[in-house]
Amino acid sequence: MTTLLSVLPAQAAARLGDYTVVDVRTPGEYASGHLPGAHNVPLDRLRAALPALRAAAARGDLLMVCASGNRSATACGELAASGVPAATLTGGTTAWARQGHALDSPEGAGRVWGMERQVRLAAGSLVLLGLAVGTRHRRARLLSGAIGGGLVFSALSGTCGMAAVLARLPHNRPRHADLDATLDTLRHGV
Repeated sequence: MTTLLSVLPAQAAARLGDYTVVDVRTPGEYASGHLPGAHNVPLDRLRAALPALRAAAARGDLLMVCASGNRSATACGELAASGVPAATLTGGTTAWARQGHALDSPEGAGRVWGMERQVRLAAGSLVLLGLAVGTRHRRARLLSGAIGGGLVFSALSGTCGMAAVLARLPHNRPRHADLDATLDTLRHGV
């Protein structure tokens, strides 16, 4: 078993120029604020990006980043299984910003909610819908139970099926050309 290498925000800030920073959040989340110089490769596209990430790791250290550190830790695990060393930013962009470090965002970029907030909205809405419709049709309450069970499973397993579904929404998807350009940059360096 591989030990996960974690880097604290202050350590990452001191060596930011030494890392190839890869943000594994959705493009919408990335656009709302990311570490300076970070490249966006959504977690669900990590396998396709493996050759480019392997090339970037051969040139220097990879630092994987997400909002809280959970998805970046998952990314590090997947990379380690493929023989690509990478570290995760402890606490993600949330801890980075909380410690006063700057986040970059493209001009005119809309603020997209973080995935965790999107999941809370979707789950809460579905629970309320199940309860409301359940006043007339008892079986509709099963929807609320299913969502509750899914949330418990998500917490216990560290995975989230609802987040995987929400990540497929258009505002959370990379444009093909953007991802290709990012992978080309990772392959060949800047």
